Amino acid sequence: MSRIVAFAGSARRESVNRKLIAVAAPALREAGTEVTVVELADYAMPLYDGDWEAEHGLPEEALALKQVVCAHDGFLLACPEFNGSITPLLKNTIDWLSRPAPDERPMACFRGKTAALMSAAPGAMGGMRGLVHVRAILGGIGVHVLPAQVALPGAFSAFAEDGSLVDEAVAKRVVSLAEGLHALTSALAR
Repeated sequence: MSRIVAFAGSARRESVNRKLIAVAAPALREAGTEVTVVELADYAMPLYDGDWEAEHGLPEEALALKQVVCAHDGFLLACPEFNGSITPLLKNTIDWLSRPAPDERPMACFRGKTAALMSAAPGAMGGMRGLVHVRAILGGIGVHVLPAQVALPGAFSAFAEDGSLVDEAVAKRVVSLAEGLHALTSALAR
């Protein structure tokens, strides 16, 4: 069984991207994948700085998150868009995870793994501009990113009180994305 780590690039308690992960993770489980949902707020790391790393090494939080991520075959990411790009939290997380721990191969957390990308935003594009940057970053470090993605516009009114998506067509796209990630991850694991 393939294993996917899922998280949102936001630490806000009421983040619509965290809500999107909460919808997508069960769909991925139903497709036959083991899913571990991670809260990035539980792994608070300093802003990446090469001088800081040289002096202190990798932060304990980065090492702990690396251990989780390296034990998985891929990623399910819900990526908020800040000013048309990736959030500082998500970029900083990727930067720390990309740093090799002692006796670890380069990009061990990323190279050869899979990813499915989603975003939710209040605007009309649903965070799509930020996904372009996340896709480029992950592709550049060896991740196989699914061509399909979900960008959810009008996200502040897109979720029912129970956390489900109001629009059934969007819910079907999320399920389809989860199934696609499951299929790609399973195929590469053979």
